[in-house]
Amino acid sequence: MFKILAKINKLLLPSFTKNGLDITKAKKWQMAIIGYRYYITIRALDC
Repeated sequence: MFKILAKINKLLLPSFTKNGLDITKAKKWQMAIIGYRYYITIRALDC
C-alpha cells in the first residue's frame, strides 16, 4: 500500500528540493507536505 502511495505522491505532490526550497524558511503547509512524503517514503522502503 505504501509503495502505491509513494508513486502517487511523486506524481501529484511538488518536490521542494528540486525547486531549491530552504527547509528553514519553509511555510507550515510546506513542512506538512515534506513530513507526509517522508513518512510514506520510509514506510514504502521498509516493505
